[in-house]
Amino acid sequence: MLPVVGRRAERGRKGEEEAAAYLARCGYEIVARNYRCPWGEVDIIAREGGTLVFVEVRSRTSLAFGLPEESVDARKRARLRRAARHYLYSRGGPGGGCRFDVVALLWDPRGGIRELRHFKNAW
Repeated sequence: MLPVVGRRAERGRKGEEEAAAYLARCGYEIVARNYRCPWGEVDIIAREGGTLVFVEVRSRTSLAFGLPEESVDARKRARLRRAARHYLYSRGGPGGGCRFDVVALLWDPRGGIRELRHFKNAW
């Protein structure tokens, strides 16, 4: 059996897979996954038409600590903005519009997705 940290990481990877598959079904082009730089990480970078979308994926197994989307606090948003800025300028600038989305997942007790919510232009 995996330790708690291992199970959490595995759920995180599975959540990102589910979110990427959902976005692809909705017509988004997945540009990058787990983009890392010295200032942070972006879970998914996708393109919807002419807009580059930086997506944070959050999941919870219970609502005891609130909704998954509520965990994207001001500090996390600032790290995401810095990482997005690094991504954009390392590739020659924005070249069009961009936005930040959140995909929130709730897991059921058997490990399946109970609910997936997509918040466009979350901030």
